[in-house]
Amino acid sequence: MNIDSASAACSDVVEAVGTAVVADRTFFERVLVATLARGHVLLEDVPGTGKTLTARSVATALGLAFSRVQFTPDLLPADVTGTNVFDESTGEFSFSPGPIFANVVLADEINRAPPKTQAALLEAMEERQVTVDGETHELPTPFVVIATQNPVESEGAFPLPEAQLDRFLVKTSVGYPDRDGELELLSRRAGRIERSPSVETVLDPDSVLELRTVPESVRVDDDLLSYIVDLARATREDRRVAVGVSPRGTQRLFEAARAAAVISGREYVTPDDIVDIAEPVLAHRLILTPDAAVRDIDKRTVVREAIESVPVPTLE
Repeated sequence: MNIDSASAACSDVVEAVGTAVVADRTFFERVLVATLARGHVLLEDVPGTGKTLTARSVATALGLAFSRVQFTPDLLPADVTGTNVFDESTGEFSFSPGPIFANVVLADEINRAPPKTQAALLEAMEERQVTVDGETHELPTPFVVIATQNPVESEGAFPLPEAQLDRFLVKTSVGYPDRDGELELLSRRAGRIERSPSVETVLDPDSVLELRTVPESVRVDDDLLSYIVDLARATREDRRVAVGVSPRGTQRLFEAARAAAVISGREYVTPDDIVDIAEPVLAHRLILTPDAAVRDIDKRTVVREAIESVPVPTLE
């Protein structure tokens, strides 16, 4: 698969998901960036904006197996990863896979689960495997976690630890549709019998695996590599930031920029690719100082100001 065919495939997926979810095209492309860059997505938004529908629709459009895990305070790690079950017919234990064994896993309201269960996702998200009773089990390929959380209800919630936040390539939100979008939502509902819309399958697992190799061929000039590093370092030097973007975050911005170039149909990364994706890739990785947190400093503002402070290289 070359750049042109990969870009066309991404466009088809966006169009398919857009038939079910009313949202800005940029939002869909950010979710696809994470998929192409072999990362995971954190959707933070108020209830009813289409987070769950987005995850299900993306999985269907990509032709991937989908699984949903509703995170609750009493959810145990084994409820996610699976457990060994005794088989009376054989007299032996056999592994019973949990819902995490799917290509696209929706971790719904992930901040409702206790830290021990959240931690069960760490190995899966980073290593694409789970370990149960000392035995390692490989997860399906491709493997993408799309997690959701509600920012307006803090009672009974367990904030995600920084180590887990750092493992999400992109954090974004669906947002409220504009007036025309909300009218379109009602028009679509009036035109079908089913309550939930259906999505056309555009790709298959083999095509998705091939699609994910395409960003590896995208060219990134040395000046842009320096630009990515300088953006990350600018967050570490900000007095409002206790812990800036990690080296993992720097690498993820590089990978996301290459994926964004593929979606745009280019064989090379431009400064705009980096600027456009920097906020959803970097902001959630920052840890603000207590003083900045008390003053309600927005992490996205810190990233935007870093972008403004670092000179943009001029490509010849």
